Amino acid sequence: MIRLRDIAWPLALFALLVLGGGFAIWQGRALEPPVPEDAPTVLHPELFQAARPLEPMLDLDPERVALGRLLFSDTRLSADRTMACVSCHDLGRGGVDGRQFSIGIGGAVGGINAPSVLNSGYGFVQFWDGRAQTLEEQAAGPIHNPIEMGSNWVQVLERLRADPALVAAFERSYPDGLDAASVVDAIASFERSLVTLDSRFDRYLRGDASALDAREIEGYRHFRELGCTSCHQGILLGGNMYQKFGVLGDYFAGRGTTQADLGRYNVTGREEDRHVFKVPGLRNVALTAPYFHDGSATTLEQAVTVMARYQLGRTLSSAETEAIAAFLRALTGQLPAGEAP
Repeated sequence: MIRLRDIAWPLALFALLVLGGGFAIWQGRALEPPVPEDAPTVLHPELFQAARPLEPMLDLDPERVALGRLLFSDTRLSADRTMACVSCHDLGRGGVDGRQFSIGIGGAVGGINAPSVLNSGYGFVQFWDGRAQTLEEQAAGPIHNPIEMGSNWVQVLERLRADPALVAAFERSYPDGLDAASVVDAIASFERSLVTLDSRFDRYLRGDASALDAREIEGYRHFRELGCTSCHQGILLGGNMYQKFGVLGDYFAGRGTTQADLGRYNVTGREEDRHVFKVPGLRNVALTAPYFHDGSATTLEQAVTVMARYQLGRTLSSAETEAIAAFLRALTGQLPAGEAP
């Protein structure tokens, strides 16, 4: 027979753990996991939840990466032979073209800001509206878009197969040789290799307390305490979820909206997805102005101000804004050896 006094202490301990955990969750914070034994003492425990250093993509076939590098700059992918992937994704400019909206064949102007191709292999979907689930799907998109490359597989493959050296290289790397699937796989393999390692922030996360200066550390503190990490976290500081643009304010009020402004709604047709976009990763963000899907913010400081107002419902001081922008500039990493500077 089990007596009450025999189980009173275990019950009390269980209640304490449940109520304590429940109180922490009710307060809006998760119970902190244990800090790794080798964690640098200068860092806060929450760093191990909010951010992780970038790591290179593993198990990439170097020959396929090399083929993708060639195709990335190949204008034969476009109908009029004037455009290549690099036209809108310049590796020397942070993987973008620096324009509000990119220019395609025949001078056609797009309707949305080009996202960076750098570190794109870590994104959970591709494009602002997430319409491509993989980099392979993304690579095929511009080829067929009438205002980007305006081409088609029949035209592209005919041109590429007229190049004996390229055909031979694809036959060595792919069982089926040069076809649509191998072309997009090669481009995607190259894009997955474009991981920008060794930013000063990554060195800080790994324990180098001197990698960031006092203002950058202060900016990271603001970044966490204001709640920016609710959307910008993980290995990319973003790129792993969708979010509405205008959580705590109507960003689109009083202005004419475009088809691109509808965001994820264009893919799903669901009202709850109106103005919802993939949260961009913040790696190398100092190199990728202008910002947002509409390219409306020309500086990091302006982007920080807009995000604080419409996503957090906050008005920041100039000191807070400048500190956060300083932290964001510490997210610039290094391209793999052999790529454009």
